[in-house]
Amino acid sequence: MLTWALTFFILALLAALLGFTGIAVAFAGIAKILFFVFLALLVISLIAHAVRGRAPPV
Repeated sequence: MLTWALTFFILALLAALLGFTGIAVAFAGIAKILFFVFLALLVISLIAHAVRGRAPPV
């Protein structure tokens, strides 16, 4: 999922450089949403591992 967020971020930067502002805003919005979803899943995963008493896998 982080890869998708990075992909949309790069597409937003390319669209912004080419002057497609509407598309750049859409791509940036998608990248932002995916980043926060990824961050929330990471926090939930860390809390779940802490509650179980096991160390996160390496």
